[in-house]
Amino acid sequence: MQFLVKIEIMPRKELLDPQGKAVTNGLHNIGFKSIEDVRVGKCISYITSSDSEANAHSEAEKASKDLLANLIMESYHISVTAL
Repeated sequence: MQFLVKIEIMPRKELLDPQGKAVTNGLHNIGFKSIEDVRVGKCISYITSSDSEANAHSEAEKASKDLLANLIMESYHISVTAL
């Protein structure tokens, strides 16, 4: 069975996000004054073949911990959808 896996990786809330701050300032400069506290992260998606949703999630969890996310500075959220 095939699954679409999405991993959203964001800077931890306790840490400064200089890229988010730059985007916030840029948005304010072009007139979007009501936008506050922008956080910039990354989204990784892939299709995998697995015998169950739980195994696909477990694979994504391991990939996130081993390579995709810097656990000291980032947190992540995984979603798995059957195709």
